[in-house]
Amino acid sequence: MNHKKNYKSLQILVKEEKFIVEGPIQKEELASHEFDEGLVAFRPPKKQKEALLKVAELPESRIIIARENNKIIGYAIYLFPDPLERWSEVQLDNLLELGAIEVSANYRGYKLAKHLLKVSMMDDTMEDYIIITTEYYWHWDLKGTGLTVWQYRDVMEKVMKSGGLEWYATDDPEICSHPANCLMARIGKRVGPEAVHEFNRVRFKHKYMF
Repeated sequence: MNHKKNYKSLQILVKEEKFIVEGPIQKEELASHEFDEGLVAFRPPKKQKEALLKVAELPESRIIIARENNKIIGYAIYLFPDPLERWSEVQLDNLLELGAIEVSANYRGYKLAKHLLKVSMMDDTMEDYIIITTEYYWHWDLKGTGLTVWQYRDVMEKVMKSGGLEWYATDDPEICSHPANCLMARIGKRVGPEAVHEFNRVRFKHKYMF
């Protein structure tokens, strides 16, 4: 499959602050920006930038950023599922996982996560893909936000729905290990029935779940 990437950009004005949400961006452009010091969910900002530069080299990867001038304050990454997860067992080249979405702790309250997802789906190429995200409560910033597990789950689900992702049932043991965990997905308009069947097959490995 030709992983076509049609650049999209959205300028937003929130609380008199101007931000640019754009992508998919190329490695060279990503390298030219600095990372905000509040991007610490996965690793220190400098290390996270290095990690994203490596991701940008993957042919299927799509990186959407939110920035203030030359400073990246949020990002969303799409790439093939982790080889260690069951979703990689699907023999599809049009299944991508929302591998990470992060907004700097210094820029919360601007709905940047929703805008990152909206810009992601503005590219018509996304209608050729099945996009999934696996949400695990132990990855959530409960301490930093002060939310309970269920409050965070509600916020997270609303954010994902802004990008067209919906809740899907699965018998994946890791997701089923806690009721707050979930699988969400968006099936593009041009995804064929064979691909949908493969996705459903890997969602359920035990027939009694149907």
